[in-house]
Amino acid sequence: MRTEDVLAAVGYGLWQWDESTGTVTVDGRAARLLELSGGAATHRSSAVRERLHAADYVALAGAVSLATAEGTVAESVLRVTGDDGSVRRTVRARLRRQGPLLSGSLHEVRPGRPGEQAAPAGGRRQVREAFLLDAGRALAEADSTAEVLRVAAGLSLPGFSPDGLAVFGLDGDRLALIGRHGRETVADGPFTQMPLTTDYPAALVVRTGQAVYLPTPEEYEKRFPDTWPLTRPFGRSSWAFLPLTVAGTTIGAWLAAFREPVEFTPDERSVLTTVARMLAQALSRAQVQESERAMPDGPRHAVPPVSEPGIDGMKMAARYVPTGGGLQVGGDWYDVIDLPSGRTAIVIGDVQGHDVRAAGIMGQLRIALRAYAAEGHGPDAVMSRTSRFLAALDGHRDPSEIRFATCMYVEVDPATGTLDLVRAGHPEPAVRLGDGSAIVRRTPGGLPLGIDPDADYRTTRLVLEPGEVLMLCTDGLIETGGHDLETGWSRLTGVLEAGPAHDLEALADAMVRAVHGPGSHHTTGPLADRREDDIALVLLRRDPDGPTCAMPSRRTVITVPQDEPAAIKSARDDIRALLHDWASDDQRESAVLLVSELVANVLVHTDADALLAAELTGLPGVRRLHVEVADSSDEMPHRRSPGEMASSGRGLLLLEELADCCGVNPRGDGKCIWFDFVEPPTSAPPGEPAPGEPRAAA
Repeated sequence: MRTEDVLAAVGYGLWQWDESTGTVTVDGRAARLLELSGGAATHRSSAVRERLHAADYVALAGAVSLATAEGTVAESVLRVTGDDGSVRRTVRARLRRQGPLLSGSLHEVRPGRPGEQAAPAGGRRQVREAFLLDAGRALAEADSTAEVLRVAAGLSLPGFSPDGLAVFGLDGDRLALIGRHGRETVADGPFTQMPLTTDYPAALVVRTGQAVYLPTPEEYEKRFPDTWPLTRPFGRSSWAFLPLTVAGTTIGAWLAAFREPVEFTPDERSVLTTVARMLAQALSRAQVQESERAMPDGPRHAVPPVSEPGIDGMKMAARYVPTGGGLQVGGDWYDVIDLPSGRTAIVIGDVQGHDVRAAGIMGQLRIALRAYAAEGHGPDAVMSRTSRFLAALDGHRDPSEIRFATCMYVEVDPATGTLDLVRAGHPEPAVRLGDGSAIVRRTPGGLPLGIDPDADYRTTRLVLEPGEVLMLCTDGLIETGGHDLETGWSRLTGVLEAGPAHDLEALADAMVRAVHGPGSHHTTGPLADRREDDIALVLLRRDPDGPTCAMPSRRTVITVPQDEPAAIKSARDDIRALLHDWASDDQRESAVLLVSELVANVLVHTDADALLAAELTGLPGVRRLHVEVADSSDEMPHRRSPGEMASSGRGLLLLEELADCCGVNPRGDGKCIWFDFVEPPTSAPPGEPAPGEPRAAA
């Protein structure tokens, strides 16, 4: 015999309420009990509600809500009414939730039958509803966590007020006490921080999402014997632990402890469950508001000024300056990362936008960069992976909502001063040289992060000589005050040259004051004065130790790839920047010409990349420029005799004619062509040729 037949034989009907479709399915017996025409069928839920007394339907909804929270069966007494509003019969309904479905049974309750519970009294329900209305209003007005806890402590539950309350929140895999009110509720020691595996009711509530009611001390001791000895000294008689749930996620637990015994009837559990839900919503809302109020300072706390970075032989200073107001926050950041290789990475970046989402993406990018760097990837691989990560974040968004980020990643070897740099659409770095002059280091860059998930990034190797200062910044430092890149860099390099290189903190302050201090109003650029872009700044100095201090030097190293002949211009720009204060304009232009010729020859006559290294040593007036252009080809250059109309073949002739000395050195993996220039003094001794006069090397 089927279960349905057995239930029908004893007067039970079956019904199923589908909240997703708003329909109720009944069998024949349930249809007769609910006065629904048509027998076994599926009806609109509104048709069923019309057959139930309004007050009883409200009670049923509350019972279902309570049962859902507790994972139990909802049970309620319902009065079925006819078309004229008269009560036709009273039925007892049972429902159990299974996703969006509520399934259960109905059977008729005979008037006066012993043990049957009458419909909830109207007076008691009105008191409860009035209390919940006041509690909801008070919690809705609380705008901070402390205020929410104060309101919760002042709640006087109808007929069973607790004398102690505590709220627990999640802290990773631990449960932490957020606040408590009233008389002592939890011990200061063991219950303020505990693992979620602790044998404590609040921990169980968070693990399961189900409320725990302990009406007697005996029940507490039986279910939680490990923590009962710690709870017993408080002298409580009953305890209710309820989950704090927001959008289906349990964010904590609420404890209500009672001095007098409480049975926790369905009405009492319903009130506690409703208060717990309102409390969870209020806490979540308060935390969001507190986060928004703190957001302008959030990035500053996330990236504090660097005073002791722990890089041997290096000094650092950093600044983050939020310039927006209210929620006008940006995605500028910097970071210092210890690498598995023993080196250190410095990261600086800027996420597009000045809002909460930009700040959120910034936080995710920082985490991703740290993770990829910790895996031991090189700078180019770290940047490529981070770009794919950001592209994946925006993969399903509308194209108008996609964000990108500029970034620079520098891997520092403090032992040699070597900097392996990757630039993704970010402003180029600047260097204050050992003699106090400052130049912008032209470095190849790739697309900003997040634009092309398959983008590749090229690594540029620089060397930071002792006493030199590297400056990394976001575009806010360059362009604030109405400047474009050219005028902005001109302003900054002037401040970088004039500032105290030995005191990076003072130098960093000077850089910021040049943009935001009173003096910035006198150095506005050609564009409109805009000051809403945040600023991030990092300064790195290699300590001036060893004999190189007495002999200031400048050095540049650049690779010109075989497939990027346009990078020859960057090589020429680097040489001009290196020789910006060279005494002889003719020698400076000759050096630029020779560099261009030698690099071009490598790209034309070999299949290899060209590696340019140039070093300027000595004091003004007696300085020497040494330039090397190396490649991996074993084919040695040879002198040619080009005709008047020939377009090539003059490289060695120019080299011997213009340079003070030059040569070709074979190497195990290729060759190196080099030349030197000696800076002419202001006047040459009588009878001696000036050092700047060209002469060929033997």
